[in-house]
Amino acid sequence: MVSMATSDEKSAAQILAGTSLAQGMNEEDLKELLASSEVTLRTYPKGAIVFHDGDMPHSLYILLKGEVHILKDTYSGRQIFISEIDRPGDMFGEVYEVLQRPYDMYVRAVTEVKLLEVSSHLFTLDIGDKPRRSALIVQKNLMKIFAGKAYGMHTKLKILASGTLREKIVRYLYPHVDAEGHVTLTVSRAFIAAYLAVSRPSLSRELGAMQRDGIIQATGRSIRITDMDLFESYL
Repeated sequence: MVSMATSDEKSAAQILAGTSLAQGMNEEDLKELLASSEVTLRTYPKGAIVFHDGDMPHSLYILLKGEVHILKDTYSGRQIFISEIDRPGDMFGEVYEVLQRPYDMYVRAVTEVKLLEVSSHLFTLDIGDKPRRSALIVQKNLMKIFAGKAYGMHTKLKILASGTLREKIVRYLYPHVDAEGHVTLTVSRAFIAAYLAVSRPSLSRELGAMQRDGIIQATGRSIRITDMDLFESYL
């Protein structure tokens, strides 16, 4: 186990305090959690594999610094991009850890990354006669996290059930449109393509077609709806 220096612990506490896993924790709870033998700070170099497809889980992971990609290799050797984790405080691997199911994907460090690894011993239902307050809060928050993921999957299924790629794009973007008709993407186009189960070139072509049709204007991660009536007709 890698012990945390004071500066690392302070930085980890600041990031952890903003996560859904630590919702409702006070400063003492955070210190208790980070001091636990079930919480470890690890650094992975660029290109390192955090865990492999088929590995049995032993922790959930909270990103402190850097970026990782969640990937899957097909039997033919093609690599499928599933998701990116690049915001400090983002969590991954928790479903596999709680269910104790082997991973069916793998995670690679795209940059040097710092991760907080939280062992399942901290949030299993059997936590002894005198459970720590922080462990009880983690358990409670995990229930909310799983409920949120279930709702997110329900939303994704509704989007994927749309008929055309244009309809899928509109239904994906619509909840993020502000009052002035702007969308600022917080994820990459590769992530959106994976979410919509299409190739990135197909997504780019359709966004280009929507732009030519006068529906949107896209520049980088900024999208402006130029014809809201036409845009909403695809909902």
